[in-house]
Amino acid sequence: MRSPICDMLGIEFPLLAFSHCRDVVAAVSRAGGMGVFGAVGISPERLREELDWIDAHCGGKPYGVDLIVPNEFEGKGQKFDADQLIAAVPSAHKDFAAGLLKQYGVDASGLDEMRRNSTNFAMNLREEGAASSLDVAFQYPIKLIANALGVPPKAMLEKGKQHGVAVAALVGAKEHAIAQVQAGVDILVVAGGEAGGHCGDVSTMVLVPEVADAVRKIGAATPILAAGGIVTGAQMAAAMCMGAAGAWCGSVWLTTTEAETNPVVKEKMLAASSRDTVRSRSRTGKHSRQLRSPWTDAWESDKAPSPLPMPLQSFVSEPALRLVDKLAEGNHEGAKQLATYWVGQGVGLMNETMSAGAVVQKFKEDFLAAYERLGGFLED
Repeated sequence: MRSPICDMLGIEFPLLAFSHCRDVVAAVSRAGGMGVFGAVGISPERLREELDWIDAHCGGKPYGVDLIVPNEFEGKGQKFDADQLIAAVPSAHKDFAAGLLKQYGVDASGLDEMRRNSTNFAMNLREEGAASSLDVAFQYPIKLIANALGVPPKAMLEKGKQHGVAVAALVGAKEHAIAQVQAGVDILVVAGGEAGGHCGDVSTMVLVPEVADAVRKIGAATPILAAGGIVTGAQMAAAMCMGAAGAWCGSVWLTTTEAETNPVVKEKMLAASSRDTVRSRSRTGKHSRQLRSPWTDAWESDKAPSPLPMPLQSFVSEPALRLVDKLAEGNHEGAKQLATYWVGQGVGLMNETMSAGAVVQKFKEDFLAAYERLGGFLED
């Protein structure tokens, strides 16, 4: 395809796949798109292992890495102290999570120990933590490095230019997009509120043309990847008609055969409608869209304590949900009910399991059909 994204990244089809699963990343790259590995929750040592594997299995095709270095979080500017961060989590929040687990028959007695072993995410949010991951990532032939929740740190922008690697940034508002362009990013990932994970509250249908227009008005040529609820090639084509140069998708890969998604959650996603998600701060402290379950419902109730700032809320939710995942896979009934994960509103269109490569092929076919359908509206 003729797209600035294809030219910049050296790919055949401007479909980028964000995934925490290395198998998905490699499969999408082999199929002509680009896999982007989500690395925020792992150590630099683990990142090296994952990139070794991806590099050996992507068939020489381009791939990328995604980090989260937010502009605002609890403890920014202070020396990292995991014990101090964990101690800052109020008892009310820990007790609420433990009580909810107990209500569904889940033993919460080991959560404090799990919290002490869950500091990678908090460390990787900081520039010094991200720098360690960046040092590892740039030892590989990556073609893209992406950052969410703010302007990429200076080191990321500098290393990108030094190594000839495109730097992408996720945005959920027009003013954020302008700030990213002025900071020097190469690609804008414009994520609407339908997106799974962290997202704003403006829909993709509105946000993409709004950002495209704003970028043009400041005289920039920064290409846009549309994100948020996009799980078909027809949606991708619609976004490109509105000014995008391609699509960035995360949710659609969660139900693929390669995905490491909890099988219980995968079945829930396949059966879910587009209304079965909730946008909430209760998982990370910042708004993110998740599959609705009794866990998410409880945190949205009047009885729940207010979510803590990032990363403190993660110390409440992540250990508990990892425990839920483990027990759900062991057929624990209460845990199966509670189980949830990040997913966008496009989940209502994710109704069958197929390989990641087959998803890319279906995107291509749907895109072409949409293009021909649009052309049919024009008179000869």
